[in-house]
Amino acid sequence: MSLKIAIGGKGGVGKTTITALLARCLAADEKNKVIAIDADPVANLAAGLGIPEDEPITPISQLTELIAERTGAKPGTMGGFFTLNPKVDDIPERFSLTRDGVKLLVMGTVQSGGSGCICPEATILKALMNHLVLVRDDIVIMDMEAGVEHLGRATSASVDALIIVVNPGARSQAAAAKIRKLGTDIGIKKIFVLGNRVQGVEDQELIRKNLADFEILGFLPEHKEVVTADRDGRRPFDLISDAPKELHAIIEKLTALKKK
Repeated sequence: MSLKIAIGGKGGVGKTTITALLARCLAADEKNKVIAIDADPVANLAAGLGIPEDEPITPISQLTELIAERTGAKPGTMGGFFTLNPKVDDIPERFSLTRDGVKLLVMGTVQSGGSGCICPEATILKALMNHLVLVRDDIVIMDMEAGVEHLGRATSASVDALIIVVNPGARSQAAAAKIRKLGTDIGIKKIFVLGNRVQGVEDQELIRKNLADFEILGFLPEHKEVVTADRDGRRPFDLISDAPKELHAIIEKLTALKKK
């Protein structure tokens, strides 16, 4: 199954934990090929997937020799001539780490010029994202920086869904409208809200009321195991089958997107 999911949300709502849990849950079916993309500048998806700290992974944007080889320009330079369609199809296999069937790629950030930088690093990241979304026949789950900064118009139409993670707090819900506008502006057609860390029906109804014009994907409860795992520095639910039933219901809704 090929499925492309972007996950965004205000910092602190738990989107990285949710990205990791969704990826692991999908990978539990051995027929699925799952790639998890850490596109957040504060990269900690590896920890959520249970990849040990002694297995460091170099962000793609820091592969200076590879970037120079593929683009014909030294990273950190601006302007000049370099290849705008570099070879990237071998990067997922060469520069990823795998745990429990989930292949992790860390994108990294471009330090100069901002998100609109026309530079070798940005060119590699854009080409790789295009390849992952448009070419690869995989499930690709992307942990984005708040919104959809790494996605361009070329790839957005092929993203099956943008999931905006919110919690019962007002600030995360206010951010949802801004993130939805960013997603809509670049052409993402299916946008959901996922309520996280809810503590009962009252929290659910609050989110439904405040985000009445959003499609709700589901709710995940506040869970002691997630809090304990974060405190202990380990991934929650080492056996993914022990994850909340609500998570598995969300997976069913996502996989149904490809059947419609």
